Amino acid sequence: MLKTFSVTDIGKKRKLNQDYVYSSDTSVGNLPNVFIVADGMGGHNGGGYASRFTVETMVEEISVSSLHDARQILKNAITSANEKLREKALSDEELYGMGTTVVAATLKGKELLVANVGDSRLYIIGDTIRQITKDHSLVEEMVRMGGIDEETARHRPDKNIITRAVGAMDRVQVDFFKVKMREGDIILMCTDGLTNMLEDEEIRMIVNGQRDIIEKAEKLVEAANNHGGRDNIAVILVEPFPDTEGRT
Repeated sequence: MLKTFSVTDIGKKRKLNQDYVYSSDTSVGNLPNVFIVADGMGGHNGGGYASRFTVETMVEEISVSSLHDARQILKNAITSANEKLREKALSDEELYGMGTTVVAATLKGKELLVANVGDSRLYIIGDTIRQITKDHSLVEEMVRMGGIDEETARHRPDKNIITRAVGAMDRVQVDFFKVKMREGDIILMCTDGLTNMLEDEEIRMIVNGQRDIIEKAEKLVEAANNHGGRDNIAVILVEPFPDTEGRT
């Protein structure tokens, strides 16, 4: 039985919370479980609308899908959300230009399937911390091309410019990752409101420093706010093997 906990927080600087999460440790349609994190962008209420609308559309699409291939189910769900979000944005000028990141995951046995658009992230935390998703951001593409290093990228003022988002274009390009989980591994899904405030190693130490999954999540949010809380913060934690002793 999975052990999960999710939380969002407005942070210390923003007036609106544009992050949205969905967490189900039981089946949704033909998927055994579903976890989604979205970070909206857009003026007025656009960002908050985009993230919520996208997640709710995805969950609806997953729940009615007759397919059994998890990758295709998630791809279709994100594609449908993109199309419907584009339609909505074109019909309401206050929502024009809105979009959202999405990172979604489903776990079957020990195999984790991850879908990603944008710069929200999924990590696997055990003795080490591994970022599974690759950011679709301007600075990350510069890193991949060798133009700048990771440390420089962390402190660039344009680091939040993303190169892919749900709702940004007529067609959305989704990255997929498959991960074999090991006993003791913990899944962390989060928005950049967490990762811009905390180094990866700080995140690992906080997660491994608490025994209770709720406390792990709350301590992450607390630490991000203590470091400035410049953005909304969203966290989903999943313990696939909750009977395994925690690591330090």
